[in-house]
Amino acid sequence: MINNTLAKRYAKALVQLGSEGGLIDRFRDELATFDGIFSANNELRAAFADPALTQDQKKNIMKELIGKVACSELVGNFLMLLVDKSRVAFLGQIVQTYEKLADEFSGVIRPVIKTAFPLDDSQISAIQDALEKKTGKKVVAQMVVDTTLLGGVVTQIGDIAYDNSVKTQLKRIKDILQKG
Repeated sequence: MINNTLAKRYAKALVQLGSEGGLIDRFRDELATFDGIFSANNELRAAFADPALTQDQKKNIMKELIGKVACSELVGNFLMLLVDKSRVAFLGQIVQTYEKLADEFSGVIRPVIKTAFPLDDSQISAIQDALEKKTGKKVVAQMVVDTTLLGGVVTQIGDIAYDNSVKTQLKRIKDILQKG
């Protein structure tokens, strides 16, 4: 619980900084890059968790990473702050929370749309347009082909699922016929 509160506090501060300079999307990309680096490298995560390394050694490691990635000064300062406060272990949670808060700020939703077969661009566009009209927000859809579906579309937006699959429609018909 404390980790979520902590992640939210840091992410919210970064969203506010990004919104002031119109850099929300740039910060998202840079944070995702660093999160990917840390997720893929067990030795790097272990180095920042190692109490035998001094703060200066950890700062030097982070400075080197920041230099290689060539991120913005604000994100670099943010990452250095995480080192200073011994919060690098929370980077993944901070990035996830940042993405959610940034989407809320920008009025973006990211639904997962599952279909039985790949859709063409016009079909995807039609689904996105319908979702934008329904939600009043910009839609950035993630398309997934789910071969277990017979046909139709299942759309997941956060905790809400819109199931218009053939399988579900057949189940509804079966239930109606059984109830008579």
